Amino acid sequence: MNRGFYLILAAQFFSALADNALLIAAISALREMHAPQSYEPLLKLFFTVSYVLLAAFVGAFADSMPKGRVMFISNTIKIGGCAMMFMDVHPLLAYAVVGLGAAAYSPAKYGILTELLPHRLLVVANGWIEGLTVMAIILGTVVGGLLVKPEVAQTLLAFDFPLIDTGIDTVPEMSIAIIGAIYVVAALFNLYIPDTGVDHRMLKKNPLYLIHDFNHCLALLWKDKLGQVSLAVTTLFWGAGATLQFIVIKYAEVALHLDLSKASMLQGVVAVGVALGATFAARMISLRQSVKVIPLGIVMGLIVISMDFVHDMWLAMALMVLIGGLSGFFVVPMNALLQHRGHILMGAGHSIAVQNFNENLSILLMTGIYALLIRMDVSIYIVIALFGVFVSSAMFLVKRLHERNQGEFDSVAHLENVSH
Repeated sequence: MNRGFYLILAAQFFSALADNALLIAAISALREMHAPQSYEPLLKLFFTVSYVLLAAFVGAFADSMPKGRVMFISNTIKIGGCAMMFMDVHPLLAYAVVGLGAAAYSPAKYGILTELLPHRLLVVANGWIEGLTVMAIILGTVVGGLLVKPEVAQTLLAFDFPLIDTGIDTVPEMSIAIIGAIYVVAALFNLYIPDTGVDHRMLKKNPLYLIHDFNHCLALLWKDKLGQVSLAVTTLFWGAGATLQFIVIKYAEVALHLDLSKASMLQGVVAVGVALGATFAARMISLRQSVKVIPLGIVMGLIVISMDFVHDMWLAMALMVLIGGLSGFFVVPMNALLQHRGHILMGAGHSIAVQNFNENLSILLMTGIYALLIRMDVSIYIVIALFGVFVSSAMFLVKRLHERNQGEFDSVAHLENVSH
């Protein structure tokens, strides 16, 4: 791995840390406003809507200039969303602007890996990216939880710079200012990401052409024997993962009687598991072996159902690590496989945009359904059972799809041939 790769890691780490800390701060802000509980999962919906609506354009944008510059511009948009929340704009709207920056950031973040590294290092690189992103999620949720914890917040608020009036007088202002500073650190790393030397001229700027081109890429990836399987797995994973974030918070409050600050810590424990799973996958699974991890998704869904029977804090933490570990182990190889196929079929930026469209459409649907269930006062225990059954059933169908594809066409052998 070269210096440029580590700069990408650093930029991604601080940007993701700020995203997740801001989510907890936004949930706290909604609760201070006495907003309905169903608004909380809507934060994720507002965050991801840009990924879906702008999918046809962000891939072309990411491929139009050096990706370090794209990441810097996108991170600046995130800073703008954070500033809006600081100025008391409604959390849903402000977090939507942060999501706009994230939608533009993602194709550049993943796309630059295929430009910077040979395909044989993609699983390892994805293991690093996913592992570090999950570490950022852990620290982000912990930082967010600490910043909304009354005693910590008041201590930080009491701190004054000599001879400087910061104008920060409330706990939400203090929390968001600290998170904004983390975004600035990420932006500084973006400035030093090297140009990979790839031609970045945008061939077409017509919006209708870009939409047509995106639809072509979308169909191309779904028709590809390996692309459709890996895309189905990652689409399901990210939708389920986003929903699980809110399920864990609600579960921690109902089953373990924890407040938001402590519930966010339990959310971080899941992320610890994902980091461990991602690390083991990077070491143990090659690109050619990636499809062999699909059954772990079925197992993960079944284990999620066992949350209904756990009311002990330590047992719950162990269960969260296990769920996260299985998730990280099966998603990292599938993500690398999807990037490899997408890069071959259509180019890095377009491929990631297609991936983001599907994954975030899944997040919109699944968090939307969760918000509806909460609004209908459905018990969290029933929600967990339905969630686990859905994940296992969907992964079983993906497994059958891959087996059928293998019967018609040896796609894994094809992967090996293409890789050489």
